[in-house]
Amino acid sequence: MADEKQPADVKLPDPVELSRAMAGIAERSQKLVSDFLERQSRESNGLASQPLDPLNIGGAFFDMTARMMTDPAKLMQAQLGFWQDYMKLWQTATQRMMGQDAEAVIEPDRADRRFRDPLWEESQLFDFIKQSYLLSARWIQSTVSEVDGLDDKTSKKVDFYTRQFVDAMAPSNFVMTNPEVLKATMESGGENLVKGLQNLLDDLERGKGNLSIKMTDLEAFKIGDNIAVTEGKVVYQNDLMQLIQYSPKTEQAHRRPLLIIPPWINKFYILDLREKNSFVKWAVAQGHTVFIVSWVNPDEGLARKSFEDYMLEGPFAGMDAIEKATGESEINIIGYCLGGTLLASALAYLSAKPKSKPGPDLSRIKSATFFTTMTDFEEAGELGVFIDEEQLAALEQQMSQKGYLEGSSMATSFNMLRANDLIWSFVVNNYLLGKDPFPFDLLYWNSDSTRMPAAMHSFYLRRMYQENRLVKPGGIELLGVPLDLTKIKTPVFMLSTREDHIAPWASTYALTQQVSGPIKFVLAASGHIAGVVNPPAGNKYSYWTNSRNPKDPDAWLEKASEHAGSWWPEWDKWVGRHGGGKVPARVPGEGKLKVIEDAPGSYVQVRAVA
Repeated sequence: MADEKQPADVKLPDPVELSRAMAGIAERSQKLVSDFLERQSRESNGLASQPLDPLNIGGAFFDMTARMMTDPAKLMQAQLGFWQDYMKLWQTATQRMMGQDAEAVIEPDRADRRFRDPLWEESQLFDFIKQSYLLSARWIQSTVSEVDGLDDKTSKKVDFYTRQFVDAMAPSNFVMTNPEVLKATMESGGENLVKGLQNLLDDLERGKGNLSIKMTDLEAFKIGDNIAVTEGKVVYQNDLMQLIQYSPKTEQAHRRPLLIIPPWINKFYILDLREKNSFVKWAVAQGHTVFIVSWVNPDEGLARKSFEDYMLEGPFAGMDAIEKATGESEINIIGYCLGGTLLASALAYLSAKPKSKPGPDLSRIKSATFFTTMTDFEEAGELGVFIDEEQLAALEQQMSQKGYLEGSSMATSFNMLRANDLIWSFVVNNYLLGKDPFPFDLLYWNSDSTRMPAAMHSFYLRRMYQENRLVKPGGIELLGVPLDLTKIKTPVFMLSTREDHIAPWASTYALTQQVSGPIKFVLAASGHIAGVVNPPAGNKYSYWTNSRNPKDPDAWLEKASEHAGSWWPEWDKWVGRHGGGKVPARVPGEGKLKVIEDAPGSYVQVRAVA
């Protein structure tokens, strides 16, 4: 019998190297399992009292199933439609096998990158697998979404977790049904799978037993070296934040300094990634004296820090420090995301507080800018699926044990909102293809999560997300002062983003109807990050403006004018009218506040995950 020859593009694995690799993997795996069991034993007392279903998924799906079964005719109709689609798929697949052209029964969305490999189209087998999956996914999701009688919250939860299941079962996520992975396995003799297993163990070890997917080359970036590099100094600090003053790049500057309040869910340097996309660097170049809050990465020692503490030790302390540093009592201020929610709360507090209460005079804030900020949480988007009584109780129990919420918990929730892009694409790349992730500054920042103090985070989730009290006059009190957003008369610039999956723009728009002062609403293309971090030099995306703010956001957009490029110059033109004229530029350390250390400071260097 003639010897069978291996195809030229198939590589047999080296048995010695494979054996050595697998032995190392087995040793590391055994240690991981031992460490996991030991940790589970230590935490068993706390875990024993936690609910078996902390996300309350089971109850939502039970309710959905019960409702579905009350209308069997509708279910049978959906099933019949599914089988008809499948029969069409079989017919077109047969035609292709016989060499005939056949139009696809279903096509993936153009933005769906899971099926970008040419073999998903060229191979009859993989084209059939792809279309079969897409038909099944469509049937499952449409059947679930069309169940009548569910309350809105349950319906959204069922739809969200159904999509998580459907995304997880995509054929691209498995070795034998992903043509790109099969090709890599044949060409490398399985080395990609061995390397992928090593990557998986690396991620488990870094997450100390929890899977911490590596989204970028974590060694490619160093804060203060090639990321967060705009020149400046830390001129003030307290328990919760460091205040950075940036060095001027112009001889003259606006008289009123600019204070930026970023969210404490992430690090501040999303606005100072690199020179080419740094909002901070650009604002300095426009003649602003820029100060930014760098929030601490809290540990158990800050467990009792409240939302009120974040207001007092954040923007209020920052304003006092700015006056000492520059001699200027009046400022313009920006709040980003949760930092904007804090800013709205602070403005409402200052609008109503008696003189005996702590805090600056409201007249010192000459303008307020909000980036992608929620104040009305009635339609909070898909993040709302994580907020109900059962989940909050489980979360509070978890935080009570440590005094804070792990940054990875919040990061996982955000990543699930875009699971195909932020979870499964890396599963395929890192674990199946055995590749290292590409160096990307935005994903480095995304991986640099921060913890949440227990008291503050519980207050925020309950009072705002769950109970939506901020939008109700008197619904929330800070330091004994009832908040009423309608009392805010400070001029406002509001920036929302059209594809925002964290702060849906139609929900953020509600602030235009809540404040009493003049408000300019601008809608940028793209999402929560890319729509904000969009420098003019990039010449990307677009934005919309409208001189009127009708009650209905869709009516606003219908009459809005679209403009090419970045919204940054539009904002700078607006805020410049509140700049107070020009003065000689201020240098950090030349005022009454001395330099503590170089920017970006030490607080931002503390990582929640090793």
